[in-house]
Amino acid sequence: MDDFVNSWMSPVADALSGIVFYAPEIFGVRLPLIVLWLVLAGLFFTAYTGFLNVRGMRRGINLLLGRDSDPQAHGEVNALRALSTAVAGTVGIGNIGGVAIAVSLGGPGVVFWLIVAGFLGMSTKMIEAVMGVAYRQEHEDGSVSGGPMHYLSSGLADLGLPKLGRVLALFYAGVIVFACLGIGNMFQSNQAFEQFTVLTGGAASEFGWLFGLVLAGLTGAVIVGGLRSIAEVTVRLVPFMAVLYCIGAVAVVLINADKLPGVFADIVAGAFTAQGAAGGALGALIIGFQRAAFSNEAGLGSAAIAHASVRTRHPATEGLVALLEPFIDTVIISTLTALVILTTVYDPNVSGIAGIELTSRGFATMADWTVYLVALAAVLFAFSTMVAWSYYGLKGWTYLVGRGRGRERAFQAVFLAFVVIGCTLNLEAVLNISDALIFLVAVPNIIGLYLLAPRAKALLNEFLEKK
Repeated sequence: MDDFVNSWMSPVADALSGIVFYAPEIFGVRLPLIVLWLVLAGLFFTAYTGFLNVRGMRRGINLLLGRDSDPQAHGEVNALRALSTAVAGTVGIGNIGGVAIAVSLGGPGVVFWLIVAGFLGMSTKMIEAVMGVAYRQEHEDGSVSGGPMHYLSSGLADLGLPKLGRVLALFYAGVIVFACLGIGNMFQSNQAFEQFTVLTGGAASEFGWLFGLVLAGLTGAVIVGGLRSIAEVTVRLVPFMAVLYCIGAVAVVLINADKLPGVFADIVAGAFTAQGAAGGALGALIIGFQRAAFSNEAGLGSAAIAHASVRTRHPATEGLVALLEPFIDTVIISTLTALVILTTVYDPNVSGIAGIELTSRGFATMADWTVYLVALAAVLFAFSTMVAWSYYGLKGWTYLVGRGRGRERAFQAVFLAFVVIGCTLNLEAVLNISDALIFLVAVPNIIGLYLLAPRAKALLNEFLEKK
């Protein structure tokens, strides 16, 4: 079945990937234009808001902890639950395996640019969340619908561009539905099953269908209750899995603390000198920015769907909370993964080992059993990502076909079926198409954010001046 599907979809996947991830060669290094598009947006929003991504962190933390919260405000969940749902959608396999691949390709200098790109992504996420709340729709039952579909259609209509906004919104909604079944579902369940086989020592390798059914059952038990149920799970699971993984990573780094001065020197040298892997400093910059963009999804607009559900009277509050998301995902978790590798098993002269295997080997230098810690973290990351993306896909679906219990249950049934498919089939072409499509939506999304930036900045300034 998987060979049949891949055979006729592979040409489509290759063509679409070639367009979306087109990468002209610059000084011997290929630069994907979609990555440049995302990074330039981060640079613009950072400068345009006067580095509010850094200045606003303290206020964002206070809002996250409920110190400035308003329990009587409209919305479905508090700031912590909205952020947990959004972080669940971004923290995934890429934070463990993707970072390892980036370090293997670009060397230590990748870490510096990974952190820089993470900070820039904070600004983009902030603008997305402000607009997500500003243009959300509040329904009679108390539920909320928001995200790019709404701020593209309603926001651009306010600017006198209703037809353009409607077209972009419909395109975004259609893509988010398709993508949630690919990178937000099948890829995650497939990787979760692979890591489960590690936990069982390979004994479960022939039971993908059974693992898929169990995983679908667990996912269904969460998503059937809607956003409140999803947020209730993610607010417990996300901090647990993030803290569990970070404690393990910090322990490994501390055990190898004597190597840190040399590692930091290599990071700086690799970031700014012409020597090194994959094209030296330029290669490290490109790979670092690419890994950060693919990890925290700043510019794709997906997290704005979760942030739009927050209980607040002012859109700016969630923008200040949302800027913490790339900081957690990229600056903390991804950087710790890189430091584990660089202080333990990294060798620029050895190739052929990358991804989660390389990260696992780094953890195993502390103790053999830590391999299972990495595998467990990967399974939990994959599960939380699926739960969050089920909500993103559902909101895209209801934007296209309308709200209604029957329509919502139909979508959820299809989503759960794809969980099982992901554990049993290798639909590489489908995953490649969904991967390309989800990054393609960064083009209309960021165009909309550029046009709406003055509105977002005015809302942020208004809130900060009152405080």
